[in-house]
Amino acid sequence: MLNKKFEQIQLSHGGGGKEMNALINDMFFTAFANPILTSQEDSAQLQLSGTTAFTTDSFTVDPLFFAGGNIGKLAIAGTVNDLAMMGALPEYLSCSFIIEEGFAIKDLQTIVTSMAEEMQQSGAHIVCGDTKVVPKGCADGIFINTSGVGKIIKQGISVNNLQNDDVIIVSRDIGRHGAAILMARDSLSLESDLTSDCASLWPIVEQLITANIDIHAMRDATRGGLSAVLNEWAMASNVGISVDEKLIPVSTEVQGLCELYGFEPYDLANEGTFIMALPRAAADKALEVMTQYCHCDQASIIGYVTDAHNGKVILNTPWGSSRYLDIPQGELLPRIC
Repeated sequence: MLNKKFEQIQLSHGGGGKEMNALINDMFFTAFANPILTSQEDSAQLQLSGTTAFTTDSFTVDPLFFAGGNIGKLAIAGTVNDLAMMGALPEYLSCSFIIEEGFAIKDLQTIVTSMAEEMQQSGAHIVCGDTKVVPKGCADGIFINTSGVGKIIKQGISVNNLQNDDVIIVSRDIGRHGAAILMARDSLSLESDLTSDCASLWPIVEQLITANIDIHAMRDATRGGLSAVLNEWAMASNVGISVDEKLIPVSTEVQGLCELYGFEPYDLANEGTFIMALPRAAADKALEVMTQYCHCDQASIIGYVTDAHNGKVILNTPWGSSRYLDIPQGELLPRIC
């Protein structure tokens, strides 16, 4: 066990000596144990074959703990999801911690444990990493950087691949992560069971690939939410996208928060929700697969690709009117991931 005399991270935990070795061996190696990591080489030696996806991200979420997750779960799910959206089997992750002096050891243990648990959802392994400790006041508790490598097992998934008459499917109700962070940050004591959707998406993506679904594009709707994804697709593929507001699943809790703060749910971040474009003929099969797995019981067709108004997204309201669904501007909620 980590030396009991320490209840908080000390500068010595990043100094390369006895305390740092104890932290790495007793906490990180114990939680993330695998032969590549515990070989303790300067670089991980990996066996790669075929086309490989590679991604990296940094996580600075505030607060560190929120309903449905914490910064550690978010770091693993976020990196795994970036690989999954390219049809890549998540295999290897790196993980670097920047920890502020004085950070509670028990909180770090909770974060690390949640990371290990989340990796079990995809089978990925942390195979290398780094730990830095900075003086009090030089960071905000803890920051985490993760990179991921995975073997692409389904080719052709791309933001440039949308085609006329493709349908747009959303995997579940939107805006949960942004709303959960907002509630935690503002200490809102609403009567609500709202939790973040933070989760690894590889299990459902693997099922779609196994079912041989012809996926043209996938994207997890993180910062900027649904609005950002659809606008990026419309511009990248030079197509128009038309969506029906009444078909977009939004929980009553998220809708209520949006009305309270003047936000639109389409702009709020998600961390376990993805958008997919695929041929109309494949939509029913995709929905059949999705509604059987991983919180996708609300998976819905929300719109379609058109050859009109290229580069634009049109939102059709329940009242018969239409408007552009623009890409979000500014920063609604900083540090949501």
